[in-house]
Amino acid sequence: MATLLIVHHTPSPYCQAMFEAVVSGATDPEIEGVDVVRRPALTVSSADMLAADGYLLGSPANLGYMSGALKHAFDVCYYPCLDSTRGRPFGLYLHGNEGTEGAERAIDSITTGLGWIRAAEHVVVSGKPSKDDLEACWNLGATVAAGLMRD
Repeated sequence: MATLLIVHHTPSPYCQAMFEAVVSGATDPEIEGVDVVRRPALTVSSADMLAADGYLLGSPANLGYMSGALKHAFDVCYYPCLDSTRGRPFGLYLHGNEGTEGAERAIDSITTGLGWIRAAEHVVVSGKPSKDDLEACWNLGATVAAGLMRD
């Protein structure tokens, strides 16, 4: 069975709504053979990252950058994962009130360094997530999970 690891930092109701939509998409009953594991960014370990076949990353954009919690997750896991996780798919959802570009750029830089492959377009939301935004989050979760299904 494939494993999809969702590494998230959900300090606000808006981030929580996006997280729940991503999880709902990733755990859709039509997606079979994928174990979805959720880990808060401050508790994820390199063993969690190494055991996963793909990743979904979620963060608020704070002061134009990813959350300190997600940065901590990358700091803990970067070198242990550097050569072992190349080519694995990932997806990203971000929430900010303004200035999300720096967070997106930093995460793209780190995931490029790890050799991860973007499995779907990033979902970036400013302000309160709309119905369409939450649907995009659902689609992100479903797309990354479905890409891990094995025949």
